[in-house]
Amino acid sequence: MNRIIAILLFILLLPVIIFTSIYIFLVDGSPIIFSQKRAGINNSYFSIYKLRTMKKNTPDIATDKLTYDPFIFGGQFLRKLSLDELPQLLNIIKGDINFIGPRPALYNQTDLINKRKSLGISKLKPGITGWAQVNGRDNISEKDKIKFDFYYLENKSFKLNLNIICKTFLKVLTAKDVN
Repeated sequence: MNRIIAILLFILLLPVIIFTSIYIFLVDGSPIIFSQKRAGINNSYFSIYKLRTMKKNTPDIATDKLTYDPFIFGGQFLRKLSLDELPQLLNIIKGDINFIGPRPALYNQTDLINKRKSLGISKLKPGITGWAQVNGRDNISEKDKIKFDFYYLENKSFKLNLNIICKTFLKVLTAKDVN
């Protein structure tokens, strides 16, 4: 079901992806698509796809806690509206992630990866959005992210997923909790 919905959304959102890609190319050249190694289900690694909003050769660091990110080249609005996340529909089509699940950790966020593993959270397929994202997004601690991810593991249901989807749309439309 995830794959079918992702294919339909990708086709529907293709004009937005193309327009955004043109903007990125005009502002900072190529490459337009950015891939990064992330921890997936059972801590197996995969390449996540995003529209590039950061300068070329930016180091692989988590930027959610930076109040000013010197690496962003002008794509702040792309990040606030989560437009940079649209290529992750390809990750869903490939089966790397779901729409809903814990956000996949960077390969070098070993503390987060190990804590998730110890609590069984790593058994969940990661997602574009999740319970932690709708409960604070960039404005919560790693400890709280793990707490919310564990809550999702323990309470995963169709009703909770619908709640997350609704809250995600509200967060994206209001750009709330995005640094």
